[in-house]
Amino acid sequence: MKKLLMSTIIAASSVFAITAGANAASPATDTAAQSSTQQHRAGAHNPYAQLNLTATQEAQIKAIMQQKYGAQKGKAGNYKAEREQMQKQIQTLTDSKTLNNTTLNRLADQEAAKTKQRFIERVQTQHAISQILTPEQRSKMAQLKTERQAKGRQHWENRKAAAK
Repeated sequence: MKKLLMSTIIAASSVFAITAGANAASPATDTAAQSSTQQHRAGAHNPYAQLNLTATQEAQIKAIMQQKYGAQKGKAGNYKAEREQMQKQIQTLTDSKTLNNTTLNRLADQEAAKTKQRFIERVQTQHAISQILTPEQRSKMAQLKTERQAKGRQHWENRKAAAK
């Protein structure tokens, strides 16, 4: 009985030692993910966080964004239904023996109209936010945008080079 009790205690303590060692090593292995999370919370993906906005400016920008995205949330089901219908029509076109150019042009026009509307809404939102910012904040925002674009181009070039 003593041997059984001792072997159980030894086994339990060795399991505890192994898991404690693994837990102690785990922060070193996931520091990249942790720091990424910390960066996200700190506003690394929010360009407005680096502009030193006043509380009034933050509230105004938040209102603009809520107005923009709040209106879209209610339409999510409609967008999904429209996409499914469009995909069915495209599938019907591709499966038919002959291509119906009239239907194809109509679908292309619908898609172009949606793209145009998204473009207009995006520029209107950018304009509204720009009017809230000071000239210094606008120039900082332009600089951040240029840096993001350069980073994106570099990432794309790296992916193209890796694919070769």
